[in-house]
Amino acid sequence: MDSSRTQAQRKQAVRDNIAGWLFTLPSTIVLLVFTFLPAFIVIYLSLFDTNLVGQMDFVGLANFRQLVTSGDFWGSVFRTLYFTVGSVPIAVAVSLLIAVLLNSRVRGRTFWRMGFFIPYITPLVATSIIWLYIFNPDYGMLNAALHAVGLPTSRWLTDTASAMPALILYSTWHDVGFAVIIFMAALSRVPTELLEAAQIDGAGGWKTFWHVTWPMISPSTYFVVIIYTISAFKMFTQVEVLTQGGPVDATTTTGFYLYEQAFGQMHFGYASAVSIGLFVIIFLLTMLQRKVTGSKVFYG
Repeated sequence: MDSSRTQAQRKQAVRDNIAGWLFTLPSTIVLLVFTFLPAFIVIYLSLFDTNLVGQMDFVGLANFRQLVTSGDFWGSVFRTLYFTVGSVPIAVAVSLLIAVLLNSRVRGRTFWRMGFFIPYITPLVATSIIWLYIFNPDYGMLNAALHAVGLPTSRWLTDTASAMPALILYSTWHDVGFAVIIFMAALSRVPTELLEAAQIDGAGGWKTFWHVTWPMISPSTYFVVIIYTISAFKMFTQVEVLTQGGPVDATTTTGFYLYEQAFGQMHFGYASAVSIGLFVIIFLLTMLQRKVTGSKVFYG
């Protein structure tokens, strides 16, 4: 009796395992085909000098040697860091401020929340074209607004000094809605008992936020910073539409440099090495962020 019951349980366990594998099979196939296979192809191509048409010469690690000695590559990395350092803190601060304001009992909160989120879900190409007209130095809305209040205007996308700040401004406007939603969800989970206890102890609004709210939403803040940093290093579409890497390479980020090497110069082997280098940089920065700020995140 016991042996037959054990055998039946084993058969049921086998059937459950098979069913589990079958349920995960579609996602596993997608992961293999669209993640691991392209990664393997990139690593393979990085060992060749190829244009994917006819030329396919094995060069070993020559592409990587060219990469580490290329002034153009490291220049693009520096400009990408400039964009990241300029855009991520501003986007996080602005989105947190908006989320705190919307978390209070403001009228039309749903409308404002939707309004801030719409730019994020709108395709980058569409919004970039709109901002191309906003940044126009002759008849753009931004210069018209600055002139109306007596502030100096700028050439924006056609000036090497202002092109990258213009991209930072646009990207902050486009991406802030994502973090607003994340922060609003985090703020809604802050226990009201802690906020009331802080008020009873005489803490003002700023002290309550700094010592109670901020630690409670630190996991969401950490998540937003990581996502924004990775997104900044992968930036390409807005550069392609707004500046095409100019003027004079002032906005040639690593993502755009990779694209130019692959589809502009047809150096797919070297471009593959650049993509691997970009992955390594993003991975190291993510690990550095985790090392520096991960211990300060409060998980309750």
